[in-house]
Amino acid sequence: MQDITRMLADLRRPALLVRTARIGAAEYRREAHLPRVLGYGALPRSADAALRLFTLEGELEAARRDARADYSPARHVEVLIALMGEARMLRAAPGVS
Repeated sequence: MQDITRMLADLRRPALLVRTARIGAAEYRREAHLPRVLGYGALPRSADAALRLFTLEGELEAARRDARADYSPARHVEVLIALMGEARMLRAAPGVS
């Protein structure tokens, strides 16, 4: 859990993306939002979900930096919201992931 928290703290993204994601993270509901981001099926544990979200976010960040046509700011914010939400859950219950 500490590694995931540190990884999130070390992310450097544009202020607008982070600010928007923080607003959305206040309303994050795992059961409703996570399947939309990771795909439907059984929900992974928070730690596993966070690691998958980091991978997705890294791909989106690369697309943003490369100004690729398939980059979606809305999708990037959605993934950041889920990542922040999962990190919050991990911090709140460190013994449960």
